[in-house]
Amino acid sequence: MPLLGAVDTAVIGHLDDAYNLAAVAIGSTIIQFIYWAFGFLRMGIGGLAAQALGSKDAPEVRALFTRGALIGLFIGLVLWATQSQILWLALNLFDGSTATKSLASLYFEIRIWSAPAVLVNYCLIGWFIGMQKTRAVLYLQVFMNGLNIVLDLFFVLNLGWGVEGVAIATLIAELAAVIIGLLIYRREVNRFDPSGKSGSVWDVNKLKRTLGINFDIFIRTVCLLFAFAFFTSQASGFGDTTIAAHLVLMQFQYFLAFGLDGFAHAAEALVGNSIGSRNRLALRHAVNVSSKWAAGVAGGYMLVYAITGEFIIGLLTSIPEVRFIATDYLIWVIISPAISVWSFMLDGIFIGATRSAEMRNGMLISLIIFISAALLLKPIMGYEGVWLAFTFFMFMRAVTLGIFYPRVEIDAK
Repeated sequence: MPLLGAVDTAVIGHLDDAYNLAAVAIGSTIIQFIYWAFGFLRMGIGGLAAQALGSKDAPEVRALFTRGALIGLFIGLVLWATQSQILWLALNLFDGSTATKSLASLYFEIRIWSAPAVLVNYCLIGWFIGMQKTRAVLYLQVFMNGLNIVLDLFFVLNLGWGVEGVAIATLIAELAAVIIGLLIYRREVNRFDPSGKSGSVWDVNKLKRTLGINFDIFIRTVCLLFAFAFFTSQASGFGDTTIAAHLVLMQFQYFLAFGLDGFAHAAEALVGNSIGSRNRLALRHAVNVSSKWAAGVAGGYMLVYAITGEFIIGLLTSIPEVRFIATDYLIWVIISPAISVWSFMLDGIFIGATRSAEMRNGMLISLIIFISAALLLKPIMGYEGVWLAFTFFMFMRAVTLGIFYPRVEIDAK
């Protein structure tokens, strides 16, 4: 999933002027923050679809996707209408030359037109995961990223469109993906229920529940994004070399996140199905098996990071000072999988159970503790104190959700 931005960066990174790469970095950061903030559409639809599948409520299986897609389209239109204000506010948060900010604005102004498509695509991905059609998600991502790579190379290297070219390539890929996704959705939903009957999209109680779940997850997601931004801002206080090393180390965390998310998605689908069918035994089995596999993979990450961590740092940067600092603090990303895996798994379990209020509350508590710990430990331990606070943040995310876990089992009665 993160390949869209990575390919844009790689292609532009081979142009002569550094401001091109800086512009894509700023523009893609703004776009990703906005789109990720609305990731609740994927998570909310995924949990609801899994429960509808478990209860064999075919009309609701159809209606809930339509319900989510309409919410996504509305948010997309709002983003279109307020794009100037969003861009002005976002650019004021970054330092950069006039040329960089001008190209970053161009990148944003092109990419923002895919907002409705991206948000509907979130609903499609959530629906496919909830319905245990994860292979459809794979096909969709391979198609979107493959098209983006081809268009990036053609627009930038052949036509010389630069930053504008990568933005247009990604826009086309995202629009094409939602069209293909809707075709796959139509095929899968008709296979599941050939009758074509749909529940009421405007059912007040179900619409209220959908909006409530999505709003809770929205708050949780914004808190999570803020936590990572705060983490980076605290590291930036130690100078350019340290912040560069910090960005290198964060790549390890991102690799880990997307690896463990697969097991969280599996838990989401299976837990939701178990709750929909009121099968506590199946719920416990799903939690047990998916967690064991995730823990095993987390152990694999730790082993790989311990053995090849310095080599990976060398691939990511050739600056000796940055490599030295990153290697010095490598231990934190080596131990991270053992702690982070439980928050990822519990996120998937609670999404499947649509226990969004508990996710919101747990994240708020964890964020407050993280900020307090960072402000306390940074003056005492320096950059290492910031990492310790972040590690404690990941630990507290698991602890807070673990306290609420008995409520999930109650739902499966």
